[in-house]
Amino acid sequence: MRIKKNMPGRSPSLHSLSLACFLVSFPFGTLTFLIPVYGRQLGASAVQIGSLFSALSLVPVVVRPLLGPALDRHGRKPFLLLGLSGYVLAMILFALSDTIMLLAIARLIQGTGQAFLWISAFTIVADVARETGRGLNFGIIDEAVNRGALIGTAAGLIAYFALQNAGVAQATAWTILFVAYTLPALLSLFITSRGVTETLPETDPRQIRSKPISRQLVVLMGVVSITSISSTMVWPLLMLFLQDQLHADIGMLALTYFPAAFINSVLPSRAGRLTDRIGRKRPMMLGLWIGSITSILIPSLNSLLALAVLWSIANIGLTISFPAQRAFVADIAGKDVRGTSYGLYTFAHFLGAVIGPIFGGWLFDSISPSAPFYFNAIVLFAGSLLISVFLREPTVEQPAPVAQVTLR
Repeated sequence: MRIKKNMPGRSPSLHSLSLACFLVSFPFGTLTFLIPVYGRQLGASAVQIGSLFSALSLVPVVVRPLLGPALDRHGRKPFLLLGLSGYVLAMILFALSDTIMLLAIARLIQGTGQAFLWISAFTIVADVARETGRGLNFGIIDEAVNRGALIGTAAGLIAYFALQNAGVAQATAWTILFVAYTLPALLSLFITSRGVTETLPETDPRQIRSKPISRQLVVLMGVVSITSISSTMVWPLLMLFLQDQLHADIGMLALTYFPAAFINSVLPSRAGRLTDRIGRKRPMMLGLWIGSITSILIPSLNSLLALAVLWSIANIGLTISFPAQRAFVADIAGKDVRGTSYGLYTFAHFLGAVIGPIFGGWLFDSISPSAPFYFNAIVLFAGSLLISVFLREPTVEQPAPVAQVTLR
Protein backbone atom coordinates (compact mmCIF):
# COMPACT_ATOMS: atom_id res chain seq x y z
CA MET A 1 0.00 0.00 0.00
CA ARG A 2 1.39 3.40 -0.90
CA ILE A 3 0.39 7.00 -1.36
CA LYS A 4 0.15 8.29 -4.90
CA LYS A 5 0.47 12.06 -4.89
CA ASN A 6 -0.90 14.43 -7.51
CA MET A 7 -0.11 17.60 -5.57
CA PRO A 8 2.33 18.50 -2.77
CA GLY A 9 -0.30 17.92 -0.05
CA ARG A 10 -0.55 14.37 1.23
CA SER A 11 -3.37 12.67 3.10
CA PRO A 12 -1.76 10.43 5.75
CA SER A 13 -5.08 10.01 7.57
CA LEU A 14 -6.70 8.56 4.45
CA HIS A 15 -3.69 6.29 3.91
CA SER A 16 -3.85 4.96 7.48
CA LEU A 17 -7.63 4.62 7.31
CA SER A 18 -7.48 2.55 4.13
CA LEU A 19 -4.82 0.29 5.64
CA ALA A 20 -6.87 -0.19 8.81
CA CYS A 21 -9.97 -1.01 6.73
CA PHE A 22 -7.90 -3.51 4.73
CA LEU A 23 -6.79 -5.36 7.88
CA VAL A 24 -10.08 -5.36 9.77
CA SER A 25 -11.85 -6.80 6.69
CA PHE A 26 -9.95 -10.11 6.68
CA PRO A 27 -12.78 -12.20 8.21
CA PHE A 28 -15.68 -10.65 6.29
CA GLY A 29 -15.89 -13.15 3.44
CA THR A 30 -15.15 -16.11 5.70
CA LEU A 31 -18.04 -15.20 8.00
CA THR A 32 -20.35 -14.87 5.01
CA PHE A 33 -19.42 -18.34 3.78
CA LEU A 34 -19.13 -20.23 7.03
CA ILE A 35 -22.01 -18.87 9.12
CA PRO A 36 -24.67 -20.62 6.98
CA VAL A 37 -22.64 -23.86 7.01
CA TYR A 38 -21.57 -23.71 10.66
CA GLY A 39 -25.04 -22.55 11.71
CA ARG A 40 -26.69 -25.42 9.87
CA GLN A 41 -24.34 -27.87 11.61
CA LEU A 42 -25.45 -26.39 14.93
CA GLY A 43 -29.06 -27.08 13.92
CA ALA A 44 -30.15 -23.64 12.67
CA SER A 45 -33.10 -23.28 10.28
CA ALA A 46 -33.08 -20.95 7.27
CA VAL A 47 -34.88 -18.30 9.34
CA GLN A 48 -32.33 -18.64 12.16
CA ILE A 49 -29.46 -18.36 9.70
CA GLY A 50 -31.11 -15.27 8.26
CA SER A 51 -31.41 -13.94 11.80
CA LEU A 52 -27.65 -14.32 12.29
CA PHE A 53 -27.16 -12.02 9.32
CA SER A 54 -29.84 -9.63 10.60
CA ALA A 55 -28.15 -9.52 14.01
CA LEU A 56 -25.16 -7.84 12.36
CA SER A 57 -27.36 -4.92 11.34
CA LEU A 58 -29.54 -4.63 14.44
CA VAL A 59 -27.23 -2.41 16.51
CA PRO A 60 -26.46 0.00 13.63
CA VAL A 61 -30.20 0.52 13.12
CA VAL A 62 -30.62 1.52 16.76
CA VAL A 63 -27.55 3.73 17.22
CA ARG A 64 -26.70 5.23 13.81
CA PRO A 65 -29.22 8.13 13.99
CA LEU A 66 -27.70 9.07 17.38
CA LEU A 67 -24.09 8.53 16.33
CA GLY A 68 -24.22 10.99 13.44
CA PRO A 69 -24.86 14.10 15.56
CA ALA A 70 -22.30 12.84 18.11
CA LEU A 71 -19.64 12.74 15.37
CA ASP A 72 -20.49 16.32 14.42
CA ARG A 73 -20.08 17.46 18.03
CA HIS A 74 -17.24 15.32 19.41
CA GLY A 75 -15.19 14.39 16.36
CA ARG A 76 -14.63 11.32 14.19
CA LYS A 77 -11.60 9.56 15.64
CA PRO A 78 -12.98 8.47 19.07
CA PHE A 79 -15.85 6.65 17.39
CA LEU A 80 -13.53 5.13 14.79
CA LEU A 81 -11.41 3.64 17.59
CA LEU A 82 -14.51 2.36 19.39
CA GLY A 83 -15.63 0.63 16.20
CA LEU A 84 -12.31 -1.13 15.68
CA SER A 85 -12.29 -2.19 19.34
CA GLY A 86 -15.71 -3.75 18.79
CA TYR A 87 -14.33 -5.81 15.92
CA VAL A 88 -11.48 -7.08 18.12
CA LEU A 89 -13.96 -8.18 20.80
CA ALA A 90 -16.20 -9.79 18.18
CA MET A 91 -13.35 -11.94 16.84
CA ILE A 92 -12.65 -13.19 20.36
CA LEU A 93 -16.33 -14.04 20.88
CA PHE A 94 -16.54 -15.81 17.51
CA ALA A 95 -13.60 -17.97 18.57
CA LEU A 96 -15.59 -19.02 21.67
CA SER A 97 -18.92 -19.59 19.87
CA ASP A 98 -20.15 -23.18 19.90
CA THR A 99 -23.93 -22.54 20.01
CA ILE A 100 -26.37 -20.52 17.92
CA MET A 101 -26.90 -18.16 20.86
CA LEU A 102 -23.18 -17.41 21.18
CA LEU A 103 -22.95 -16.87 17.44
CA ALA A 104 -25.79 -14.37 17.68
CA ILE A 105 -24.07 -12.50 20.53
CA ALA A 106 -20.83 -12.34 18.56
CA ARG A 107 -22.73 -10.97 15.57
CA LEU A 108 -24.35 -8.32 17.77
CA ILE A 109 -20.92 -7.24 19.04
CA GLN A 110 -19.62 -7.20 15.47
CA GLY A 111 -22.64 -5.08 14.57
CA THR A 112 -21.73 -2.65 17.36
CA GLY A 113 -18.24 -2.28 15.94
CA GLN A 114 -19.70 -1.88 12.48
CA ALA A 115 -22.09 0.81 13.72
CA PHE A 116 -19.21 2.97 14.97
CA LEU A 117 -16.55 2.13 12.40
CA TRP A 118 -18.08 2.73 9.01
CA ILE A 119 -20.00 5.92 9.75
CA SER A 120 -16.74 7.36 11.12
CA ALA A 121 -14.75 6.15 8.10
CA PHE A 122 -17.23 7.56 5.56
CA THR A 123 -17.36 10.91 7.35
CA ILE A 124 -13.54 11.14 7.47
CA VAL A 125 -13.36 10.48 3.72
CA ALA A 126 -15.98 13.18 3.10
CA ASP A 127 -13.95 15.59 5.27
CA VAL A 128 -10.63 14.89 3.54
CA ALA A 129 -11.67 14.47 -0.10
CA ARG A 130 -12.33 17.40 -2.39
CA GLU A 131 -15.69 17.54 -4.17
CA THR A 132 -14.39 16.34 -7.53
CA GLY A 133 -12.50 13.43 -5.95
CA ARG A 134 -15.08 12.06 -3.54
CA GLY A 135 -16.16 9.14 -5.69
CA LEU A 136 -12.54 8.11 -6.17
CA ASN A 137 -11.71 8.26 -2.46
CA PHE A 138 -14.81 6.34 -1.43
CA GLY A 139 -13.89 3.78 -4.08
CA ILE A 140 -10.40 3.50 -2.59
CA ILE A 141 -11.85 2.64 0.83
CA ASP A 142 -14.16 0.07 -0.78
CA GLU A 143 -11.16 -1.38 -2.59
CA ALA A 144 -9.20 -1.69 0.66
CA VAL A 145 -12.11 -3.50 2.32
CA ASN A 146 -12.58 -5.85 -0.63
CA ARG A 147 -8.88 -6.66 -0.93
CA GLY A 148 -8.69 -7.41 2.76
CA ALA A 149 -11.75 -9.64 2.52
CA LEU A 150 -10.32 -11.43 -0.53
CA ILE A 151 -6.97 -12.17 1.09
CA GLY A 152 -8.46 -13.00 4.47
CA THR A 153 -11.13 -15.25 2.97
CA ALA A 154 -8.65 -17.15 0.79
CA ALA A 155 -6.25 -17.71 3.69
CA GLY A 156 -9.03 -18.47 6.14
CA LEU A 157 -10.90 -21.01 4.03
CA ILE A 158 -7.69 -22.78 2.99
CA ALA A 159 -6.67 -23.04 6.64
CA TYR A 160 -10.16 -24.13 7.71
CA PHE A 161 -10.41 -26.96 5.20
CA ALA A 162 -6.80 -28.00 5.77
CA LEU A 163 -7.53 -28.36 9.47
CA GLN A 164 -10.64 -30.41 8.77
CA ASN A 165 -8.76 -32.66 6.32
CA ALA A 166 -6.16 -33.18 9.02
CA GLY A 167 -8.88 -34.55 11.30
CA VAL A 168 -9.50 -31.42 13.38
CA ALA A 169 -13.11 -31.09 14.49
CA GLN A 170 -15.13 -28.36 12.80
CA ALA A 171 -15.68 -26.47 16.08
CA THR A 172 -11.95 -26.53 16.84
CA ALA A 173 -11.06 -25.36 13.33
CA TRP A 174 -13.56 -22.52 13.74
CA THR A 175 -11.93 -21.47 17.03
CA ILE A 176 -8.39 -21.51 15.59
CA LEU A 177 -9.52 -19.46 12.62
CA PHE A 178 -11.02 -16.64 14.65
CA VAL A 179 -8.16 -16.51 17.10
CA ALA A 180 -6.00 -15.84 14.05
CA TYR A 181 -8.40 -13.16 12.77
CA THR A 182 -8.05 -11.30 16.07
CA LEU A 183 -4.46 -10.35 15.19
CA PRO A 184 -5.11 -8.16 12.11
CA ALA A 185 -8.03 -6.55 13.95
CA LEU A 186 -5.66 -5.54 16.75
CA LEU A 187 -3.14 -4.23 14.22
CA SER A 188 -5.81 -2.10 12.53
CA LEU A 189 -6.67 -0.58 15.91
CA PHE A 190 -3.00 0.29 16.51
CA ILE A 191 -2.53 1.83 13.04
CA THR A 192 -5.63 3.98 13.44
CA SER A 193 -4.65 5.22 16.88
CA ARG A 194 -1.26 6.36 15.53
CA GLY A 195 -1.99 7.37 11.95
CA VAL A 196 -5.48 8.89 11.70
CA THR A 197 -5.90 12.48 12.86
CA GLU A 198 -9.13 14.24 13.78
CA THR A 199 -10.87 15.69 10.70
CA LEU A 200 -13.85 17.45 12.29
CA PRO A 201 -14.11 20.79 10.40
CA GLU A 202 -13.89 23.99 12.40
CA THR A 203 -17.11 26.00 12.20
CA ASP A 204 -18.09 29.46 13.34
CA PRO A 205 -20.64 29.05 16.19
CA ARG A 206 -22.43 32.16 14.86
CA GLN A 207 -22.95 30.48 11.49
CA ILE A 208 -26.38 29.05 10.72
CA ARG A 209 -26.12 25.26 10.80
CA SER A 210 -26.90 23.29 7.69
CA LYS A 211 -30.01 21.15 7.58
CA PRO A 212 -29.02 17.47 7.93
CA ILE A 213 -32.23 16.23 6.30
CA SER A 214 -33.15 17.27 2.79
CA ARG A 215 -35.70 15.97 0.31
CA GLN A 216 -32.90 14.45 -1.75
CA LEU A 217 -31.46 12.60 1.25
CA VAL A 218 -34.93 11.28 2.18
CA VAL A 219 -35.38 9.93 -1.35
CA LEU A 220 -31.97 8.24 -1.29
CA MET A 221 -32.70 6.79 2.16
CA GLY A 222 -35.95 5.32 0.84
CA VAL A 223 -34.22 3.72 -2.15
CA VAL A 224 -31.35 2.40 -0.01
CA SER A 225 -33.74 0.97 2.58
CA ILE A 226 -35.95 -1.01 0.19
CA THR A 227 -33.06 -2.25 -1.95
CA SER A 228 -31.19 -3.33 1.19
CA ILE A 229 -34.19 -5.41 2.26
CA SER A 230 -34.08 -7.34 -1.01
CA SER A 231 -30.34 -7.53 -1.63
CA THR A 232 -29.32 -8.60 1.89
CA MET A 233 -31.73 -11.53 1.80
CA VAL A 234 -29.97 -13.05 -1.21
CA TRP A 235 -26.45 -13.92 -0.06
CA PRO A 236 -27.13 -16.23 2.94
CA LEU A 237 -29.86 -17.99 0.96
CA LEU A 238 -27.69 -18.31 -2.15
CA MET A 239 -25.40 -20.64 -0.22
CA LEU A 240 -28.32 -22.82 0.86
CA PHE A 241 -29.98 -22.67 -2.58
CA LEU A 242 -26.87 -23.82 -4.40
CA GLN A 243 -26.04 -26.51 -1.86
CA ASP A 244 -29.53 -27.92 -2.33
CA GLN A 245 -29.80 -27.42 -6.11
CA LEU A 246 -26.24 -28.10 -7.28
CA HIS A 247 -25.17 -30.29 -4.32
CA ALA A 248 -21.95 -28.30 -4.09
CA ASP A 249 -19.83 -28.27 -0.96
CA ILE A 250 -18.64 -25.04 0.61
CA GLY A 251 -15.16 -25.41 -0.92
CA MET A 252 -16.55 -25.44 -4.46
CA LEU A 253 -18.86 -22.54 -3.68
CA ALA A 254 -15.90 -20.57 -2.33
CA LEU A 255 -14.02 -21.03 -5.60
CA THR A 256 -16.92 -19.47 -7.50
CA TYR A 257 -16.73 -16.46 -5.18
CA PHE A 258 -13.14 -15.49 -5.98
CA PRO A 259 -13.63 -14.05 -9.51
CA ALA A 260 -16.21 -11.62 -8.09
CA ALA A 261 -13.97 -10.87 -5.11
CA PHE A 262 -11.08 -10.06 -7.43
CA ILE A 263 -13.27 -7.67 -9.41
CA ASN A 264 -14.30 -5.99 -6.15
CA SER A 265 -10.65 -5.56 -5.21
CA VAL A 266 -9.70 -3.57 -8.34
CA LEU A 267 -12.85 -1.89 -9.65
CA PRO A 268 -14.12 0.48 -6.88
CA SER A 269 -11.55 3.26 -7.36
CA ARG A 270 -12.15 3.16 -11.09
CA ALA A 271 -15.91 3.26 -10.52
CA GLY A 272 -15.30 6.19 -8.20
CA ARG A 273 -13.43 8.07 -10.93
CA LEU A 274 -16.35 7.34 -13.26
CA THR A 275 -18.91 8.84 -10.90
CA ASP A 276 -16.70 11.91 -10.43
CA ARG A 277 -16.76 12.40 -14.21
CA ILE A 278 -20.33 11.53 -15.24
CA GLY A 279 -22.28 12.24 -12.05
CA ARG A 280 -23.94 10.18 -9.34
CA LYS A 281 -27.36 9.18 -10.74
CA ARG A 282 -26.33 7.10 -13.75
CA PRO A 283 -23.88 4.84 -11.85
CA MET A 284 -26.48 4.25 -9.12
CA MET A 285 -29.14 3.32 -11.67
CA LEU A 286 -26.79 1.13 -13.71
CA GLY A 287 -25.73 -0.81 -10.62
CA LEU A 288 -29.35 -1.54 -9.69
CA TRP A 289 -30.22 -2.62 -13.25
CA ILE A 290 -27.34 -5.07 -13.31
CA GLY A 291 -28.30 -6.47 -9.90
CA SER A 292 -31.91 -6.90 -10.99
CA ILE A 293 -31.06 -8.82 -14.17
CA THR A 294 -28.61 -11.17 -12.45
CA SER A 295 -31.05 -11.90 -9.60
CA ILE A 296 -33.70 -13.04 -12.10
CA LEU A 297 -31.24 -15.50 -13.65
CA ILE A 298 -29.93 -17.09 -10.42
CA PRO A 299 -32.79 -19.63 -9.95
CA SER A 300 -32.11 -21.07 -13.41
CA LEU A 301 -28.43 -21.80 -12.71
CA ASN A 302 -27.31 -25.34 -13.44
CA SER A 303 -23.54 -25.08 -12.98
CA LEU A 304 -20.98 -23.48 -10.71
CA LEU A 305 -19.29 -21.87 -13.71
CA ALA A 306 -22.52 -20.05 -14.53
CA LEU A 307 -22.71 -18.94 -10.90
CA ALA A 308 -19.16 -17.57 -11.01
CA VAL A 309 -19.92 -15.54 -14.15
CA LEU A 310 -23.27 -14.28 -12.89
CA TRP A 311 -22.01 -13.39 -9.44
CA SER A 312 -19.11 -11.47 -10.97
CA ILE A 313 -21.52 -9.44 -13.10
CA ALA A 314 -23.74 -8.76 -10.06
CA ASN A 315 -20.75 -7.49 -8.10
CA ILE A 316 -19.77 -5.16 -10.93
CA GLY A 317 -23.19 -3.56 -10.46
CA LEU A 318 -22.72 -3.15 -6.71
CA THR A 319 -19.22 -1.79 -7.17
CA ILE A 320 -20.45 0.84 -9.61
CA SER A 321 -23.31 1.92 -7.33
CA PHE A 322 -21.76 2.24 -3.86
CA PRO A 323 -19.13 5.00 -4.44
CA ALA A 324 -21.79 7.05 -6.24
CA GLN A 325 -24.22 6.76 -3.32
CA ARG A 326 -21.65 7.77 -0.71
CA ALA A 327 -20.32 10.65 -2.78
CA PHE A 328 -23.89 11.85 -3.35
CA VAL A 329 -24.44 12.13 0.42
CA ALA A 330 -21.22 14.15 0.76
CA ASP A 331 -22.28 16.40 -2.13
CA ILE A 332 -25.61 17.37 -0.54
CA ALA A 333 -24.52 17.52 3.13
CA GLY A 334 -23.11 20.63 4.78
CA LYS A 335 -19.67 20.13 6.33
CA ASP A 336 -21.08 20.79 9.81
CA VAL A 337 -23.65 17.95 9.53
CA ARG A 338 -21.77 15.29 7.56
CA GLY A 339 -21.80 12.86 10.46
CA THR A 340 -25.55 13.29 10.88
CA SER A 341 -26.17 12.83 7.15
CA TYR A 342 -24.08 9.66 7.00
CA GLY A 343 -25.78 8.43 10.15
CA LEU A 344 -29.16 8.71 8.43
CA TYR A 345 -27.91 7.22 5.15
CA THR A 346 -26.33 4.20 6.83
CA PHE A 347 -29.35 3.85 9.14
CA ALA A 348 -31.51 3.35 6.04
CA HIS A 349 -29.17 0.64 4.75
CA PHE A 350 -29.06 -1.27 8.01
CA LEU A 351 -32.80 -0.98 8.56
CA GLY A 352 -33.23 -2.90 5.35
CA ALA A 353 -30.45 -5.29 6.29
CA VAL A 354 -32.26 -6.21 9.53
CA ILE A 355 -35.48 -7.05 7.74
CA GLY A 356 -34.07 -8.63 4.57
CA PRO A 357 -32.41 -11.85 5.76
CA ILE A 358 -35.34 -12.81 8.02
CA PHE A 359 -37.93 -12.01 5.36
CA GLY A 360 -35.84 -13.86 2.79
CA GLY A 361 -35.64 -16.91 5.06
CA TRP A 362 -39.43 -16.90 5.33
CA LEU A 363 -39.82 -16.64 1.54
CA PHE A 364 -37.29 -19.47 1.10
CA ASP A 365 -39.03 -21.79 3.61
CA SER A 366 -42.67 -20.85 3.01
CA ILE A 367 -43.01 -19.85 -0.67
CA SER A 368 -40.14 -21.35 -2.69
CA PRO A 369 -36.34 -21.29 -2.80
CA SER A 370 -36.57 -19.08 -5.91
CA ALA A 371 -38.90 -16.46 -4.41
CA PRO A 372 -36.24 -14.29 -2.67
CA PHE A 373 -34.30 -13.88 -5.92
CA TYR A 374 -37.33 -12.81 -7.95
CA PHE A 375 -38.39 -10.42 -5.18
CA ASN A 376 -34.89 -8.90 -5.18
CA ALA A 377 -35.00 -8.37 -8.95
CA ILE A 378 -38.32 -6.50 -8.77
CA VAL A 379 -37.20 -4.25 -5.91
CA LEU A 380 -33.84 -3.35 -7.47
CA PHE A 381 -35.53 -2.36 -10.74
CA ALA A 382 -38.07 -0.27 -8.81
CA GLY A 383 -35.21 1.43 -6.96
CA SER A 384 -33.57 2.45 -10.24
CA LEU A 385 -36.85 4.02 -11.38
CA LEU A 386 -37.15 6.01 -8.14
CA ILE A 387 -33.62 7.36 -8.60
CA SER A 388 -34.38 8.32 -12.19
CA VAL A 389 -37.54 10.22 -11.30
CA PHE A 390 -36.85 11.79 -7.91
CA LEU A 391 -33.10 12.36 -7.48
CA ARG A 392 -31.41 15.47 -8.87
CA GLU A 393 -27.78 15.47 -9.91
CA PRO A 394 -25.84 17.59 -7.36
CA THR A 395 -23.70 20.47 -8.62
CA VAL A 396 -20.15 20.70 -7.30
CA GLU A 397 -17.32 23.13 -7.83
CA GLN A 398 -14.17 22.09 -9.67
CA PRO A 399 -11.17 22.60 -7.33
CA ALA A 400 -7.61 21.62 -8.16
CA PRO A 401 -6.58 17.94 -7.98
CA VAL A 402 -5.68 16.61 -4.55
CA ALA A 403 -3.83 13.74 -2.98
CA GLN A 404 -5.08 10.27 -3.81
CA VAL A 405 -4.49 7.03 -1.96
CA THR A 406 -3.90 3.92 -4.00
CA LEU A 407 -3.43 0.35 -2.89
CA ARG A 408 -0.67 -1.72 -4.42
